[in-house]
Amino acid sequence: MKKYYELYLNIKNRILSGELTKNSKLDSKRIAADKYGVSTVTVEKAYAMLEDEGYVEARPRQGFFVLQVDAVAPIGKKTGAVKKLPLPELPAARDFQYSLWFKTVRKVISEQGEKLFVKAPSEGCAILRNALSEYLLGYRGFLAQPERIIIGSGAEQLYENVVKLLGRDKIYGIEDPSYGKIRSVYSECGATIAPLRLGSDGIDGALLREKNFDVLHVTPFHSYPSGITTSISKRYEYLRWAENNDSYIIEDDYDSEFFMPGQPVEPLFSLDRRQSVIYINTFSKSLSPSMRIGYMILPEKLLTVYKEKLGSFSCSVPVMDQYVLAEFISGGNFVRHLNHVRRSMKAGLSEKRSNETPIMFQKNN
Repeated sequence: MKKYYELYLNIKNRILSGELTKNSKLDSKRIAADKYGVSTVTVEKAYAMLEDEGYVEARPRQGFFVLQVDAVAPIGKKTGAVKKLPLPELPAARDFQYSLWFKTVRKVISEQGEKLFVKAPSEGCAILRNALSEYLLGYRGFLAQPERIIIGSGAEQLYENVVKLLGRDKIYGIEDPSYGKIRSVYSECGATIAPLRLGSDGIDGALLREKNFDVLHVTPFHSYPSGITTSISKRYEYLRWAENNDSYIIEDDYDSEFFMPGQPVEPLFSLDRRQSVIYINTFSKSLSPSMRIGYMILPEKLLTVYKEKLGSFSCSVPVMDQYVLAEFISGGNFVRHLNHVRRSMKAGLSEKRSNETPIMFQKNN
């Protein structure tokens, strides 16, 4: 700690404790320097800090005098050691190659330079939105123009943006049971929730026909915690609901990168012909929970509304992170990672099945 700051704290605490009362005169700079064994420059800096913060005032040709300070309670010297928080243990990752990610970081820093210090537009950096558009077309098989892709810091922020976009006066129908953050975010944003009971293939059709909600939020690929994946007929049933009610569906495509087996199940977004689906996905499961980057794809007719309501807000994802992820995707590393994980999952599933005893050979107890 600097000597002038130590002196400042010493005098400040004496004032707050009442030892130095209003109009008490401080020692002259020379006397204080001799008294505390410091230079007059050190005393001058300490007195200047006290004056700037309103503890003392300088009177011409008289010196420094204590002002009236009404403290809540006397402040004593703080003692004790810093109690450090426990550091997290390394979580189990889906065969993620950390060295490859760090190599990408170094490449981006080397090649992009000053671009990393340019503020991102509210929708996110163009380089990441372009990369995502190409990835979705090549790997997932559906077209989403970059201008319709909005970058956000994870699913929770994107849920909040949906409420700001569509309105908190709407009733949001959600799966029951569902991921807890969906319910809590909507409620904290002031929106009304309508829990919709899940059957073996998604939301009960009778509940859809009752029309007691305005917006439908679904996770058709992998609903959590039920694990339900909706059939193609149920997906079209959701889309008919949106058409009949002239409303929107929020498609939370959680965990969809790890489709098994064969080709990925078509999301509602690619089946939608009326632009009634708002698509949301993140990299929390595909890369890491610490990767606080997600994106939503808006219907074209909502782009103007987005700019009016949310265009003035800053993008919450650091530019550096956006550039690194864009390079990771564009360089093919993301798809290679996904394919590697899918092969590992398939091998694990095959091994599990081979270790199971067929029912016909099971021993009756």
